[in-house]
Amino acid sequence: MNQLIECVPNFSEGNDTNIIKQITNEIESVEGVKLLNVDPGKATNRTVVTFVGNPQAVIDAAFLAIKKASELIDMSKHKGEHPRMGATDVCPLIPIAGISMEETAEYAKKLGARVGKEVGIAVYLYEAAQADKKRNNLSIIRSGEYEGFFKKIKLPEWKPDFGPAEHSVKSGSTVIGARDFLVAYNVNLNTTSTRRANSIAFDVREAGRVKREGNPVTGKIVTDEKGNPVNIPGTLKSVKAIGWYIEEFGIAQISMNLTNINITSVHKAFDEVCNKAWERGIRVTGSELVGLVPLKSMLDAGKYFLEKQNRSIGVSEKELIKIAVKSLGLDELSPFKPEERIIEYLLKDDSKARLIKMDLVAFADETASESPAPGGGSIAAYVGTLGISLGTMVANLSSHKPGWDERWKEFSDWAEKGQHFKNELLKMVDEDTNAFNKIMTAFGLPKANDEEKKARTQAIQDATKYATEVPFKVMQLCYDSMEVIKAMAEVGNPNSVTDAGVGALCARSAVMGAFLNVKINAAGLTDKAFAEKLIAEGNVLEVKANALESEILKIVNGKI
Repeated sequence: MNQLIECVPNFSEGNDTNIIKQITNEIESVEGVKLLNVDPGKATNRTVVTFVGNPQAVIDAAFLAIKKASELIDMSKHKGEHPRMGATDVCPLIPIAGISMEETAEYAKKLGARVGKEVGIAVYLYEAAQADKKRNNLSIIRSGEYEGFFKKIKLPEWKPDFGPAEHSVKSGSTVIGARDFLVAYNVNLNTTSTRRANSIAFDVREAGRVKREGNPVTGKIVTDEKGNPVNIPGTLKSVKAIGWYIEEFGIAQISMNLTNINITSVHKAFDEVCNKAWERGIRVTGSELVGLVPLKSMLDAGKYFLEKQNRSIGVSEKELIKIAVKSLGLDELSPFKPEERIIEYLLKDDSKARLIKMDLVAFADETASESPAPGGGSIAAYVGTLGISLGTMVANLSSHKPGWDERWKEFSDWAEKGQHFKNELLKMVDEDTNAFNKIMTAFGLPKANDEEKKARTQAIQDATKYATEVPFKVMQLCYDSMEVIKAMAEVGNPNSVTDAGVGALCARSAVMGAFLNVKINAAGLTDKAFAEKLIAEGNVLEVKANALESEILKIVNGKI
């Protein structure tokens, strides 16, 4: 697997689009990186940029961006709601694929050393890149902000990790590190009071608040036997939060960093802020995501809010995201475009999913053209997709059937299982054509000498083997999906029993159609043992699918 890291630098400029563009141009000038998102905030006067790539390319791009920011941004004139200490306030590296946190931390150190030496500004390491646990927390490092750092940097315990022990008047200082994926998330309130917003932030953030006698704001701080302040922890683990006022929108917000979304999810943070705000007579009106969010966070949120309504969660990915956006109010302040804000969507290579992006007419026209692909394999996968889609439809209709309210979870589980098969089979529609194209590419390889002939022969065999495995996987998926279809014929909404019957016909046809492709591709394999094993297993699947189809149709015909 290729190594992939993400970089999310925060630059202290959110209003001048020309400055922001010059910085992002530096990032895009480096081969091997992809700019995913640029998210400027006017009130915070801060822009969060997200890009990914191979580690060396990422730190090269980050260096150029930090250098350009130091040239263009004058911190002595900077004003903004968000805490900050430099032109590039913070620059985290996040491991995405094929690389450990330890390796990512080494790249952060490498970047920090280069920035300190070549840009000439003070650099502090944080999180996984910082060995000293007393100074690895970003908020502790940044305490005092730009204005207070001129004195702070002179303290022995705050000597920079790299660069001069001088806080630049123009560029300030910067923090570079390695951390896990973090979601920056703000919740909107129907108040203009920063103090009240902060009270809610203290209620929920893990660090909580200092305990006081009497008045929680002005009362005397309670200390332990050692004289240290006693702390009242907040209700949410792995959450940092502050309250602020956003003049641009005329509201106060709870600004949160969700540092481990496996512990505290976006929807859990949202609901907890709603509860704590309500206790203080304040209402949450919506929320906003800063930068990018993982797809799972959105899908989990969609399922969470559907379950709260006793509704089926076995709906499409698109529908789950729509429910999440509306429930969290992510479109209150500005439109939320999933294709621009969900990291997996930005990384997706749509060139390998050409067919399923077509409309029905275009797909039919493409199939009917003189091109040999898409062919029977892709069509078999699509027929199987339609079959389980019908089964899933029956499950969802059953979940909402009047009088069956107490059974919504039963049918929701079946619908969710059906959605899984549907999504996997949709991938196979294009994958069968991609497998065919691999064979054609292998046949086009040079064969001028013995070495090239040997390599070409091996490439053809590898591609043919893959083109046999893909339709076999279609067979397995379609047969397995018939479990959902049978259940819906048996216990689903009786008004839709014929839909389950048609689904069974599609699933069985898909099994048989895919098997034809398995057999014709297996015939070209030199690995006869592998070919014979796959054919034998395919015969069993075909017989079982035919038998199960007959069983389902008997149930259907018995009910109509």
